[in-house]
Amino acid sequence: MNTRKLFWGTAAVLAAALVASGAAAAKTVNVTLHAKETDQPIDNKGTMYATWTFDGEVPGPVVRVTQGDTVHFTLINDKHNKNSHSIDFHAARVSVVDEFSPIKPGHQKTFDFVATKPGVFYYHCGADPMIQHIARGMFGVIIVDPKDPKAMPKADREYVLIQSEIYPHPDDKNEMMANKWKYVVFNGRLFRYDPVHDPNAKTWLQAKPGERVRIYFVNAGPNEFSSFHPIAGIWDRVYPSGNPHNVFRGMQSYVVGPGDAAIFDLISPKEGANAIVSHSLKQALTGAIAVIMFSKDADPKMGHGDQILVR
Repeated sequence: MNTRKLFWGTAAVLAAALVASGAAAAKTVNVTLHAKETDQPIDNKGTMYATWTFDGEVPGPVVRVTQGDTVHFTLINDKHNKNSHSIDFHAARVSVVDEFSPIKPGHQKTFDFVATKPGVFYYHCGADPMIQHIARGMFGVIIVDPKDPKAMPKADREYVLIQSEIYPHPDDKNEMMANKWKYVVFNGRLFRYDPVHDPNAKTWLQAKPGERVRIYFVNAGPNEFSSFHPIAGIWDRVYPSGNPHNVFRGMQSYVVGPGDAAIFDLISPKEGANAIVSHSLKQALTGAIAVIMFSKDADPKMGHGDQILVR
């Protein structure tokens, strides 16, 4: 038997099968994040807060790969920072004392991991005290799209929402340990997408009636659970951890714990607004409300490209 011929024949068949299924070939994705200690606004008026960030923003950049991809990751801790920082990717299976260990200001580290599971995952700084690094803004989302593009219904629009708590005194870790937060917010700011409760809000989420809107939701915490609910709507599908194998249908709310995540699909049959909230109302009424407007005139750019995390 000509084993070489058999090998290449089998490889050709597998490649043809991948092309026919629409599955993407695994690749290496280079990701670099910079730890930066800087002031950032926490409301729509521009009130500044002493944050610790990835790439100078809260939340950090969206990282997006496909299941099976290798993430070649580099963390750079800015030399002007005062603290050590690290990265903890919930999509990675590595060594907590190696890849996830902190680095000092002016240093950097690089490691690889394979994104083996599809879904939406949290990333955050894990340096001590972790609760303070998270509370001050060092978090983001990594989306791992399933290698089978037919594993989930195709979304017409996509948005990222990350819930977190803001504590009055960023240097007081004991206040954070005691869970004495002042605000709960989406994407780092009070009522960021809610012009109803804050006339200073200049933007909101948009879609057309009948479109499938997919929300990649992460609860950064560091302490509070979220009862995620679309007022005047029903979640068409909920995928815990964003895995296509985990699916609930027709859900009014779904609880996401701190450090966890889920994908939520929403379809509105008519024009009008839904208000996406944490249904723990103390959380909602201190800042965790995002309005999504369903209109035939919805901006076609919203919910696509760099407009899935609306800045």
